[in-house]
Amino acid sequence: MSAIDILAWIAACFTIAAYAMKTMLPLRIAAIGANVFFAAYGWLDSVLPIFALHALLLPFNLYRLWEILRNIGTMRRTRGTRAEFDWLRRMARPVDYEATEYVFRKGAPPDNLYFIDSGEVLLEELGITLCEGEIFGEIAFFSKAKERTVSARCVKPCRILAIDEAKFLSIYQNYPAFGLAIVQLIVERLLDGIEKRPEAYLAIHRLEPDSETMKSGLDAERKL
Repeated sequence: MSAIDILAWIAACFTIAAYAMKTMLPLRIAAIGANVFFAAYGWLDSVLPIFALHALLLPFNLYRLWEILRNIGTMRRTRGTRAEFDWLRRMARPVDYEATEYVFRKGAPPDNLYFIDSGEVLLEELGITLCEGEIFGEIAFFSKAKERTVSARCVKPCRILAIDEAKFLSIYQNYPAFGLAIVQLIVERLLDGIEKRPEAYLAIHRLEPDSETMKSGLDAERKL
């Protein structure tokens, strides 16, 4: 067996390993190994289609690996810190509300996630007022009942950005740092609410978690 044949076999082993991986980080590393060895094999053995294919695939896999490592770094840096959601402005639909107008009422379906661009919103049953830069309406997406657990009313004129359910779930599943921030926000609000108003929170949030939605979130994080 020649040295060129050994390169081809090593490349084949990397390819098999890539297909066998369950998570994205080792998959990308194995794919990069396959690209490098297949490109070397194609060049040395003058098999130009193989060389061209893997020379083109290598930058794509390197870029995806960089994205994964960047997301891991972002998650580690943001763990335990207060998340900023200003970047949601570029993918949300602005809606203006008058004072005393309801954004949604208890029992309504969870059609949107909301970001407060300006104004204040009162979560009536909990007596909590949210201000500019905060998001709300996230908990209903994670309950099996699939309904709003509180009513949200504008205390003053508000400009609120709405992100529909499909877009929210897509962001949640594909951007692990955002998914982690949402989970941290839910836990923070539940713990804070239980401490301040235990009766209200225990009555309102006595809902079983939606296993399918939570599973999709866990699957998104496992892609790392």
